Amino acid sequence: MDPILILAGVFAIFIPALMLPGPDFVAVVRSSMTHGTRAGLMTTAGVSLMLAAYAALSLLGLSAVLAEYQWLAWAVRIAGGSYLAYLGVRLLFSKPVNIDLGSGSAGDTLHPFLFGLLVTLTNPKAIVVFASVFATAVTAETPGWLMAMMVAMVMALSLVWYSIVSLFMSSAPVIRSLGNARHLIERTAGVCFIAIGGKIMADSRYPLAP
Repeated sequence: MDPILILAGVFAIFIPALMLPGPDFVAVVRSSMTHGTRAGLMTTAGVSLMLAAYAALSLLGLSAVLAEYQWLAWAVRIAGGSYLAYLGVRLLFSKPVNIDLGSGSAGDTLHPFLFGLLVTLTNPKAIVVFASVFATAVTAETPGWLMAMMVAMVMALSLVWYSIVSLFMSSAPVIRSLGNARHLIERTAGVCFIAIGGKIMADSRYPLAP
């Protein structure tokens, strides 16, 4: 498959998922509002580094599975597609909720960079999402340079998005505005996840014995 098409497929899922307000978003906003923009940017660096680490672990694990066990590779693709479709349905029918920044957390005492690392590290859905995303595109023939590019793009996009959050979205009026737009982002991401997850499952064929 054309590398451009592979990257487009992967990041058509990753970018909406990145923009959905979650633990990483809250961590960056809290650091910015509590300790200033510099702290927010340091938390951004910690979050982005851990996301890149999750991406690398997911890619290495998937590539090893795909190279050695065809039936397990099929199972990974089915599981990844199913999870994306399930996540899409949940997002599509989710109800609008406010973004809760909390009144206090361990982030008030930790170094902002370490805070960002730990928030992402303790988000159990991160590696599942990455495995599902990369299951759409990774095959046994996927070259190493392309996987390295995916990891680099994950980190670069995370740095750009959360830096914007830290610099421009840490005021209360902007947070409220983003909260209003959150439901639209969730609906759009839900449709994309269902469509892509369904395509993964439809295109998956159980390997027949020779």
